Amino acid sequence: MKSALRTRLAEKMAGEITLSASPGEAMKKWRLAFNIAPGVLADELNFSPSVISDYEGGRRKNPGTAVVGKIVDSILSIDEANGGRHIRKFAKILYNDFDPDVIYDMHDYNMPVPLTRFCSAIACTHLVGPVDQQIYGYTVVNSENAILQLSANEFNRIYGWSTERALIFTNVSTGKSPMIAIRVTPIQTALRDSPGNLP
Repeated sequence: MKSALRTRLAEKMAGEITLSASPGEAMKKWRLAFNIAPGVLADELNFSPSVISDYEGGRRKNPGTAVVGKIVDSILSIDEANGGRHIRKFAKILYNDFDPDVIYDMHDYNMPVPLTRFCSAIACTHLVGPVDQQIYGYTVVNSENAILQLSANEFNRIYGWSTERALIFTNVSTGKSPMIAIRVTPIQTALRDSPGNLP
């Protein structure tokens, strides 16, 4: 019998893929989130690797709910066979209740958004790094409260379902507070000046 956590995670993944305007990109997002190579997923499904590539690249007709269900189940089965590390990581997000004084807003997109479009929407000034990146979400963080209230492990959860996201820090009085927050995590990020409204 499958756990309630696995069932809930599978429903979220399948729903996001099925309802996405670009199911192939949403499918790829989840495959990458679980760090699964296309060939490994194809083997689990008894598909040709080109089938996975065609779905993700939008060259094949959108998969129906039955195929999406098989793909999601295979992703979760592969992770379980490897110790379930990613399932446990996402469990912390599924059952997480952030203090609203720390995390003001967190949103995940079901398909990638070009960083240039995101920057334009919130009227930010690009300072460093490549502009041809894509993001899968954003988190608005009260910088000072996050440092004072979150442990290093809790801080990692501000990345939501994907580390490919914009972190927007508020209450920054000096350049130090976002840097301290980033320092406690092993994930590399790029800082940008980002006043304005979120898309």
